[in-house]
Parts: sequence; C-alpha cells; structure tokens
Amino acid sequence: MIREVIVVEGKNDTKRLQSFFDVETIETHGLGLKKETIDFIRKVNEERGIILFLDPDHPGEKIRNTLNQQIPGLKNAFILKEDGRTKKKVGIEHASKQVLEEALNNLLTYTEEKETLSQEEYYLLGLNGQEDSALKRELVAKAFHTGKCNSKTLFKRLNMLKISYEDLRKILS
Repeated sequence: MIREVIVVEGKNDTKRLQSFFDVETIETHGLGLKKETIDFIRKVNEERGIILFLDPDHPGEKIRNTLNQQIPGLKNAFILKEDGRTKKKVGIEHASKQVLEEALNNLLTYTEEKETLSQEEYYLLGLNGQEDSALKRELVAKAFHTGKCNSKTLFKRLNMLKISYEDLRKILS
C-alpha cells in the first residue's frame, strides 16, 4: 500500500498503477487542470501526501511544473520516455512494473534550499555548453532517476537531490 495519493493524467495511468500496486490516484485529465482539482490536490497533500507521476512528455512536464509551483513539497516520480513508449504513444500506462517500481522508489521533492552544486561546477563537468553535454546529462539523469530533462531542469533537480560536484564527477568518470 502506497500511503500517498498519486496524481496521474488519465484513467489508463490509474489502471496501470493499480494493476501492480495498492494505490489511490487523482486524474488531471491531461492539460485541463482545473482550479478545483489543484485545490483538491493541495488538501490531499496536507492529509496524506501527493506523488506526481506524469507522462515524460511536454504536457506531463507542463502539469508537473504547474502543480510544483502552486503546491510546495510535492513528491515527484519520473520515468524515461524510452521506458514508457509504444510505437505511437508515450506514458506511464506503457511502462513495466519494474520501471514504475523504480520510479516510486526514487522520488524527488522540490524545495527552495541552498544549492549543493554551482553553475560553474555544472559547466566544468561538461553538462552544458559542450558537444557531448546532452549525452552526459542523459547519463546523469539515468543515474539519479530525474527523468530526461533539459540542462536548466537537470541542474535544478540535481540541487533538489543535494547532489554534489564530487557525486557527479564519480558518475561521469
């Protein structure tokens, strides 16, 4: 039984998660995120906690960003696009039990705390501004379960996890 309630985009995501786990969900119905839904998520977060488990695509990230900005302290689970993909679609509903379990065991919580990694260190590691930066970011994202993201988002998520320059250097070497 997962104590927190998981926010997903639709009923197929709910069905997939409930086929493997004893869990309750709140469905956003895609990008149509209503004020009432946000207020309900806020209330449930105060009582039981919330895990955002949204598709690794543009709409999923947009919903995630909206909710994280409006409700502090939400937990976030991520999968990579390739782990939730069919020939035509991508999403939580297409991921294996192992992928979903791993994501739920490696949650991130957005906080506004002091950085553990500076922009300068981030650039020194080659995670931005170099020919192979995208490849390095992909390796780091996989190692720390942050989901695939652009440079700015990865930097932010690494600081949320309190990842240091030395931690990253070990992964990249």
